[in-house]
Amino acid sequence: MAIILIGALLTIAGLVYMAVAALRRGQLSGGSVPAGSDRPKPNLAMTGPTLEPPRRGLRFLGLSQHWPGLLMMAIGIIMLLSVAIL
Repeated sequence: MAIILIGALLTIAGLVYMAVAALRRGQLSGGSVPAGSDRPKPNLAMTGPTLEPPRRGLRFLGLSQHWPGLLMMAIGIIMLLSVAIL
């Protein structure tokens, strides 16, 4: 039972690590609006600031940044499969 619990925790921890690492790579929005600002919010049909950073590309999903999370997930999956096979 402990093997299953550790395997599940490692799998979830690896997934959370990769999500946090991807979010930590850069800003999610191009600019920030101060909390007390009187600027009107842009209409969604109008072009304006978005949550997509300019020219981010897919490099933030690379293997070099996420290898610890992938390793945790792989070990967790191996532990879960070893219990299922035996």
